[in-house]
Amino acid sequence: MIQKHIFVKDIKIGNDLPFTLIAGPDSIESVDHALFMARSISEITHSLNINYIFKASYDKANRTSVKSFRGVGIKQGKRILKIIRNTLNIPVTTDIHSPQEAQSMGKVVDLIQIPALLSRQTDILIAAGKTNKTVNIKKGQFVAPHDIQNLIDKVLFTGNKNVLITDRGSTFGYNDIIADMRGLVIMKKTGFPIMFDASHTVQFPSSLAHISGGDRSLIPPLARAATAVGVSGIFMEVHDKPDLAPVDGLNSLYLKDLRSLLKELIKIDSIVKNNEK
Repeated sequence: MIQKHIFVKDIKIGNDLPFTLIAGPDSIESVDHALFMARSISEITHSLNINYIFKASYDKANRTSVKSFRGVGIKQGKRILKIIRNTLNIPVTTDIHSPQEAQSMGKVVDLIQIPALLSRQTDILIAAGKTNKTVNIKKGQFVAPHDIQNLIDKVLFTGNKNVLITDRGSTFGYNDIIADMRGLVIMKKTGFPIMFDASHTVQFPSSLAHISGGDRSLIPPLARAATAVGVSGIFMEVHDKPDLAPVDGLNSLYLKDLRSLLKELIKIDSIVKNNEK
């Protein structure tokens, strides 16, 4: 299978190219914190020659409880993402939850992310495709790897060929997610860039009554395993103080641990892709 290459701003992404990192705090907390995180991660990735896309959400519309933290909202989210993009000159991404949000955020971000729980919603996928921005479809926990082409085709229907898929695990009974590395191999057969979400794959959905649990100690080994399969990128939620994060702190890597993990991933990625040539 010929591997397709896509662009996010000036970053070229493909399963046969050095991996790209999509990372940031799960949610935008404030302009100062978002800028701090984006700048900190950007400095690390720049020093390691890793392509980097900043990610943070403005609205957590799929939370477990109606009382859960939702975010700063679309108006503030657009403003803050613009500031990060223009101040640091890095591409940015966020997730959208309706066709209308796709149109609005498509004017601000470089990459539109489709949440896993909405990954089969045809209207959202088509609206995202019509923005002509690259579309990152988070594979639903309920979607089989060999069915992923159906989701890709919904975006391709609009004439937009810039699509990538991010695997965030598969439902395993109740309140659990499993990362099946076979799925990465299967999805790579589409030729489209496949990324791996090393944060949500360590999640225990809704396991703590009104919130989801997780085990961040599993992020590094799963990131290493996925990189060894030969993916186009790694998605991670990173936070300077994850235990104080309003969303998904248990699934977030400590900022202080990011550099050492990325150094390991560079070595693995290089070995795998040099051997595949």
